[in-house]
Amino acid sequence: MRVAITGGTGFVGRHLAERYAADDVVVVSRRTGVEIDDVDALTEAFTGVDAVAHCAGINREIGDQSFERVHVRGTAAVLEAAHRAGVQRVVLLSFLRARPGTGSPYHETKWAAEEMVRSSGLDYTVLKAGMIYGHGDHLVDHLSHTVQTVPLFASVGFREKTISPIPVAELVDVLVGALEGRLSRRTVAVRGGEALLLSEAVRRVARVVGRPVRVFPAPVWAHRVLGQVTEWTMRVPLVAKAQVRMLAEGVTEATQPAGELPADLAPTARFDEEHIRAALPPRGGFTWRDLRLPGRR
Repeated sequence: MRVAITGGTGFVGRHLAERYAADDVVVVSRRTGVEIDDVDALTEAFTGVDAVAHCAGINREIGDQSFERVHVRGTAAVLEAAHRAGVQRVVLLSFLRARPGTGSPYHETKWAAEEMVRSSGLDYTVLKAGMIYGHGDHLVDHLSHTVQTVPLFASVGFREKTISPIPVAELVDVLVGALEGRLSRRTVAVRGGEALLLSEAVRRVARVVGRPVRVFPAPVWAHRVLGQVTEWTMRVPLVAKAQVRMLAEGVTEATQPAGELPADLAPTARFDEEHIRAALPPRGGFTWRDLRLPGRR
């Protein structure tokens, strides 16, 4: 089977591409010269492939990369290109809590993408996934850098909600199964094998890197301000505004429609020392290199 992966140079896309022989995968991204809303370029990239893993997505808007362009117009272009190229199956990587009427452009554009895929006429699978971690992620990467920079961490809200982190290797297992047709015409929830509070996740990462940390609650509005400031000032924000919304409402329960995975595909791994160590970036805290400086790309 030959597959194309949109967002193929991103975090999930890279890990998925590694599961296939080089001749069996087409990596599609801005870095390979294909814009996500360019139907003609996508059609050319999809020619000769059996299935498309649509993993392209953003968690904050920057420059011309808006939620509307990437999630909505991009998905429409992917589906049109798939029809033109004769692709039979599309697998969409969406978000566990995507739904309409939230006031969050991230949640609403992810939902719009889901609806387009479900009504595309193609054989499809929609994966409503929670927080994903692994080497090159934003979860363990940012938590480890944070606790190595300052011994303090503010949890989101005075009443924390749970998260269910998914090791990227287990998510890739689900993607591969879906690309092979195991979840045909289904929308399914993908969550990790353990539900825990963000504060507990922080403490576990801190223990693994050998740094003490004091976790204290902070109001959601303060995190929204922090999210906006770090979106303006950091190359990869400490927390994006969309991520604040995710953490404030919890990332464990899926919004409908979402069925459950077969037992042999459902992630089971806990957020434990072994998996945290596998995801750790090089040791160290945040530095000036993490800032978006004028004239620096």
